[in-house]
Amino acid sequence: MTTGLQAALDAFGRGEPVCVFDAENREGETDLLFPALNADPASMRRLRQECGGLLFLAIGHDVGEAFGLPYLQDLHADAALMQEHPVLHALRTNDLQYDARSAFTLSINHRDTFTGITDRDRSLTTRRFAELTHQVLSEGTGQSEAIAMLGKEFRTPGHIPVCREAEHGLKRRQGHTELAVGLARAAGAVPVVIGAEMLEPDGDAALKVADAEAWAERHKIPFVHGAELLIHLGLEPKA
Repeated sequence: MTTGLQAALDAFGRGEPVCVFDAENREGETDLLFPALNADPASMRRLRQECGGLLFLAIGHDVGEAFGLPYLQDLHADAALMQEHPVLHALRTNDLQYDARSAFTLSINHRDTFTGITDRDRSLTTRRFAELTHQVLSEGTGQSEAIAMLGKEFRTPGHIPVCREAEHGLKRRQGHTELAVGLARAAGAVPVVIGAEMLEPDGDAALKVADAEAWAERHKIPFVHGAELLIHLGLEPKA
């Protein structure tokens, strides 16, 4: 294991942030990631002010199964819904440039939030979802009960977009959702991670990897290339 990866795993295990670059042949983006259990208004503020991309919640496939969370792409491609709402057919996802499938599932707000968009609101939604996930997974809660528990505290749509790991994780898909969840698992953390993409100051492109590495070094945040994590897990980076 490389020093950089070990530092990242140690930091994530302590609840601290990590930067993860996927690959030049994928999105070519660096994400700043926090363990969702440790989300607070300050971490939301940092993601919002210093990254520029979309705040998203990456969850493991097991989490998606536990709560019965569907992929939005599957919902929007439902034949009956497309017939009832022709715009869904017109807007169907069939031309992704970096993958064959979108990872997005439902977006959520905690029911105790106001609009859901403030740093306080988003940190509450993020942290409570991670806490509930930890409870459901550790107790082996059945899906119907888990869904009821989720619905008691959360509603959709909301201001935290959720991205669900592909089944079999990094073996099947090596996107930022899978990398974030894979990092959490390797660090012994709950497989729920809050993050955002780092953009150039003008927002017209992803922050160059060298600039992202320099930013991480200035802020003493571990920086990991996706290939390092894949090798650590005994997997081959996809060409």
